[in-house]
Amino acid sequence: MIKEVIVVEGRDDITAVKRAVDAEVIAVGGFGINKNVIERIREAQKRQGVIILTDPDFAGEKIRKIISKRVQGIKHAYISKDEGYKSGDIGVENAKPETIIKALNSAKCEIKEKKQNFTTKDLISFDLLGNDKAKIKRDMLGKELRIGYCNASQFLKRLNNYGIKREEFIKAINKIDKILYSGSEKND
Repeated sequence: MIKEVIVVEGRDDITAVKRAVDAEVIAVGGFGINKNVIERIREAQKRQGVIILTDPDFAGEKIRKIISKRVQGIKHAYISKDEGYKSGDIGVENAKPETIIKALNSAKCEIKEKKQNFTTKDLISFDLLGNDKAKIKRDMLGKELRIGYCNASQFLKRLNNYGIKREEFIKAINKIDKILYSGSEKND
């Protein structure tokens, strides 16, 4: 049983979440997020808390941003594109129950006070920006930290806004480096 109300995009997502956990679920119905849906999400946030679990695509990110602007203090859960992929379609509705459970258990809350634990210099020095493996490495790290895939600028914001600790970051980077650079020397 999940305490928070889960916010998803559509009916098929509700079915997938209910296969994984016992929780109250609200579907926003895509981009057509109306005033009534926002009010339901605000009320759920006040009473129980809210976790947003949208598709790992452009539309899912846009919906996540719309809700985040209008409802403060919500948590964000992410699945990766490969976890939500099935027969040419990407979405929460395709995720296995254990993937949804893992995403919900790893949900991150945005931090109100601006923290600058990570900088662009960190992204460059850890090969997350400015080289040919950066995109792949950000994708792998986003999956490992459960903060989703995005461009370097957004990735930096998520590292800082979701309270990722440096130790957690380094542990994840080391794990990914072992996978990416096994058998070859890492160029500095």
